[in-house]
Formats: sequence, structure tokens, C-alpha cells
Amino acid sequence: MRRLFAAALAAATFATCVHAQSNTSGPLGTPSGKLQFVRADHDFAAMLDEEIFDRFGANTLTHFDDMTGNNDTVERMLVQTDSGPVLYDLRQRPPLVQRCGTRMMVKRVFWQGDEVVMQGSQGWFRFKRGALTKLQSSTTTYH
Repeated sequence: MRRLFAAALAAATFATCVHAQSNTSGPLGTPSGKLQFVRADHDFAAMLDEEIFDRFGANTLTHFDDMTGNNDTVERMLVQTDSGPVLYDLRQRPPLVQRCGTRMMVKRVFWQGDEVVMQGSQGWFRFKRGALTKLQSSTTTYH
């Protein structure tokens, strides 16, 4: 019975991570307006209510969404770019844009309060208040 419960828990956790990653260009509902990604030459432009607030280079669009507030709105988003992840805090207008400054391919993202914990090819990292920190083994549980 324990093995069955552990397998079900692992499957549910994996399914949650899969739903967090998206390649949708929008429009997406946010607390500060409608977010849309548009291809502009070799880059992408992030637009809020048809006004560009950021540009980034990427071959494909990949983002991880935090929808912990209202069911249909994205409050924060981690976008995979050629130069590394970029965090958009869409709870305010204009949105807060924070670049990690380190190239990495993000595999999974967990949202914990005001920090983002991400798994990259080089291990686990925390991005909090503009600072990227490599995580060591800890007893903290991320959901």
C-alpha cells in the first residue's frame, strides 16, 4: 500500500510540474492586464495591453507560470531566454523585470512566497530579490 501511495504521489507531483511549463504566446490574464508574446525578428517582445515592456532572444518560447492567486491569472512568470531566465512580476504595473544573469536551461520551477526555486542543468537555484543563489542540500520542502 505504501508503494502505491508513493507512486501516486510521485505521478501527481510530476503532472503538476508539467502543467507549470508552457509555450503559450497568449493573451494571458494577469493582475495588471493582458500579457502577449510576439515574435519580433529573431527576438520575442513581451507586451502588456499591447505595450512592449521587455524584449529577449530565444529560439522558442518557454515560460513557467505562477497562478497561486486567482485561478485564471498569472501573477509571476519565469521566462527561458538565450541569456538565462527572466522573472516577470505581473502583480504591479509596470511589471517588474529581473534577469538572473546566468545562462541555464530551466527544467522545473517551484514558487515559494517571494522566491523562485528552479532546477537547472547545473543543480538547484533560488532567485530572490534579484539574487541568484546555488542551493546546497537542505531540509526545506518546496511545493
